[in-house]
Amino acid sequence: MPGLTHFDSNGEAHMVDVSAKDVTARIATAACYIKMASETFDIIAQGRAKKGDVLSVARLAGIMGAKRTSDLIPLCHPLPITKASVDLTLDPDLPGIQIEATVKTTGQTGVEMEALTAASVAALTVYDMAKAVDRAMQIGGLRVVLKDGGKSGRYASE
Repeated sequence: MPGLTHFDSNGEAHMVDVSAKDVTARIATAACYIKMASETFDIIAQGRAKKGDVLSVARLAGIMGAKRTSDLIPLCHPLPITKASVDLTLDPDLPGIQIEATVKTTGQTGVEMEALTAASVAALTVYDMAKAVDRAMQIGGLRVVLKDGGKSGRYASE
């Protein structure tokens, strides 16, 4: 396993130099979930939340989060995102919402951090919009499920 790339030979944190990397099409998908009480799930599913359409607002927040990743994560490169999508799926078995975010770019570094940020911001937005009725909601399972493009090739979780 290669060493940590965000530290130089002196152990100092630094932004990785990607200037020698090839420009390639890159994609990443991240996923997480937010678990909630059955009553909260029903309120969201039926569109009865006092703050509005929870799923639509969370989708937009996730997309905005992807676009602001380099402002939030200190050593991330600002990237020209060519696509960002966030899918929120009601899951009565949790009960809660499954969240999947996909980000694409053509560039010299990947978009895993942007996808992870999009998924987590969407989940945080659901929490914010429903916390008045359920402060015990749990966000979990944040992970990269797909990464493709660049020298390291394709990664897909099982």
